Amino acid sequence: MISSAQIPVFDGHNDVLLRLHLGGGDPVAAFLDGQGGAGHLDLPRARAAGFAGGLFAIFVPSPAQAAAASTAAQGKAGEGTQNLGPGAHEPEEVGLAGAQAATLAMASLLVRIARASDGRVRICRSVADIRAAMADGAQASVLHIEGAEAIDADLAMLDVLHQAGLRSLGPVWSRPNIFGFGVPFRFPSPPDIGPGLTDAGKRLIAACNDLRILIDLSHLNEAGFWDVARLSNAPLVATHSNAHAICAASRNLTDKQLAAIRDSGGLVGVNYAVSFLRPDGARNADTPIDVVVDHLAYMVERLGEDGVALGSDFDGALIAAGMGSVSGLPALIAAMRTRGFGDALIEKICHHNWLGVLERTWGA
Repeated sequence: MISSAQIPVFDGHNDVLLRLHLGGGDPVAAFLDGQGGAGHLDLPRARAAGFAGGLFAIFVPSPAQAAAASTAAQGKAGEGTQNLGPGAHEPEEVGLAGAQAATLAMASLLVRIARASDGRVRICRSVADIRAAMADGAQASVLHIEGAEAIDADLAMLDVLHQAGLRSLGPVWSRPNIFGFGVPFRFPSPPDIGPGLTDAGKRLIAACNDLRILIDLSHLNEAGFWDVARLSNAPLVATHSNAHAICAASRNLTDKQLAAIRDSGGLVGVNYAVSFLRPDGARNADTPIDVVVDHLAYMVERLGEDGVALGSDFDGALIAAGMGSVSGLPALIAAMRTRGFGDALIEKICHHNWLGVLERTWGA
């Protein structure tokens, strides 16, 4: 039997760049040295817990969200806080200029972290890069954008970001932009809220297919999901989403959506945000780690063993106290084993499935 600490984890989503960007001080040192142990994720804790890398999100907050997201426990002032009724206030849109400035600042931050890391952190542009980093014990970091507000309608910025290492993109966060309509945070609610992709959004999907950029479905509403399913020639992937049948949050995926992901050879990364996990949708940190395993088991039943992975949302949401931070990964792996998951399945969930779907999307 493989011990929990020996299983490397490649994770589908974290917001550490946002936390560092907003946190003040020296963000490079804060990540590399883990100064103060703030937030959910830094390099010392990641290495100790077996966190081998993942998709590092760039999320552009509105001014109100930037104020509210000053601590990891508050997340993105909406992520994991979706107990909203149909008439509730939804996150406001952000402008192109501000979005581009924030996006470039966070991309630069990841570059500076990698440069100062003495090889401990690498920005990866291919699956071969990820495998090499993992083999060398370096953290494999993939640049991801959560919400394409920084990309112009002509897609010029998409070309620039792709050259800088962008390999994964969510067209929307849970707010509208020129490409489509994100699913607002509501509980209980189906994801069928509002229209889908705009014409610009459809062009963005085609461009991502051409560039072999992974398209993240996590914050799209149901209409947008089906637009991508119809238009894209790549596997359908939701980097950090859960099962609507267990937790009826608007952000979670229905069985019909899960079937489409399965049939495309795609994948879902299970999110640790408590209000996307709990059957009551409550934003309550007093949530057992077993609820994460409930969603994993449900996904395995519907997607198969090759279609389920992890998408933590570290530093972007309120997560279960039983997880606490990246340091809780061995406890999660132990909970999977207690539930009867074998070593081969655990290794698929922890990293093999992510590498597989990235190969099917990017090529080797």
